Amino acid sequence: MKVLIVYYSMYGHIHKMAQAIAEGVRLVEGAEAELRRVPETLPESVLEKMGATAAQKQQAQVPICTVDELGAADAVIFGTPTRFGNMCGQMRQFLDATGGLWVKGGLVGKPGSVFASSNTQHGGQESTILSFHTTLLHQGMVIVGLPYTFQGQMTSTEITGCSPYGASTIAGGDGSRFPSENELAGARFQGEHVAKIAKKLAA
Repeated sequence: MKVLIVYYSMYGHIHKMAQAIAEGVRLVEGAEAELRRVPETLPESVLEKMGATAAQKQQAQVPICTVDELGAADAVIFGTPTRFGNMCGQMRQFLDATGGLWVKGGLVGKPGSVFASSNTQHGGQESTILSFHTTLLHQGMVIVGLPYTFQGQMTSTEITGCSPYGASTIAGGDGSRFPSENELAGARFQGEHVAKIAKKLAA
């Protein structure tokens, strides 16, 4: 059973969360986690000016996702940074190319889940995930969130991401804050949760 983790990460925050998601998936017997990046749309010169080249090089070993891979997976977990309360343009462009899958019903009945990051605590993590769900519903996917059985989202002792909609992290104003252990735990929980549901549906 294959769970595809498809993400975009400019500075590495979502990449780190994606790795934790994969760890969670692999906790389920028979579940295989595969990481994929969506294609970059910005030229190298722009990425360099934005200070993103180092993070991009760290992810170079992760293959670029193809639309066909989505259809071949048993479940898909998407990761995106927040751009004004919505998914990033790179992810939007990739999803806009999935019309062929939609016509064939290639994703109907498959679990779909989303995790995100934002710069600030109230920078749109929840709206990004919720607006992402619209695309998954059009594809006929079964939406899976992060249930409150993940106790970490009940904490009030620290500033943290994660909500019932999905795992999330806060990058901080200058991007120097990377996912906390609580946020990574939420990502692992989500990965395992999606894999368990995918396994049940596959059976």
